[in-house]
Amino acid sequence: MVKKLKSISEKKTTSAAGLMDGQLASSVKDSAQQIWLAGMGAFSKAQEEGGKVFDALVKEGMSLQKKTQGLAEDKISEVTGKMSAMAGTVTAKAGQNWDKLESIFEARTAKAMAKLGVPTAADVDALVKRVDALTAQVAKLNKANGAAPAAARKAPVARKAAAAPVKAVVAKKAPAKRAARKQAAA
Repeated sequence: MVKKLKSISEKKTTSAAGLMDGQLASSVKDSAQQIWLAGMGAFSKAQEEGGKVFDALVKEGMSLQKKTQGLAEDKISEVTGKMSAMAGTVTAKAGQNWDKLESIFEARTAKAMAKLGVPTAADVDALVKRVDALTAQVAKLNKANGAAPAAARKAPVARKAAAAPVKAVVAKKAPAKRAARKQAAA
C-alpha cells in the first residue's frame, strides 16, 4: 500500500508539476507580452511628448542665453569703463611728461641760443622800449629846438635802424666764434 500511495503521490506531483510548469510558462509569456506592450506605449508616448519637451528645452535655453548675454554685456560695459578710466589716467600722465619734456627742450634750446649770442625775445623787447624812450627824448629835444615835424617822420626809421645793429652784432659774433674754434682745432 505504501508503494501504491507513493506512486499515486508521485503521479499527482508530476501532474501538478506539469500543470505548474504550464501555468508558469503561460504566466511568464503573459508578463513578457505586457512588458513589451508597456515598452511600446512608453516609446509612443515619448515620441509624442518628445517634441513638446524639446520645444520647452529650446525655450529655456533661449531665456538662459538672454540672461547670460545680459550679464556678459554688463561685465563688458564695466570693463570698458575701467579701461577708459585707465586710458584717461595714462593720457594725463603722458601729457604731464610731454610738458616736462617740452620745457626741458625749451630750456636747453634757450641755453644753446644764449651761448651762440642770439638775443632773446625779451632782449629785443627791451631794445625796442629803449629805442622808443630815446625817440621820445629826441622828439622832446627837437621840439625844444623847433624841429618836431622832421623827428616825427624819422621815428619809424629809428626803430629799423635800432634793429639793424642787433642783427649786425649777432652776425659778427658767429663768424668770430667759428674762427676761434678753427684755430683751436688746428
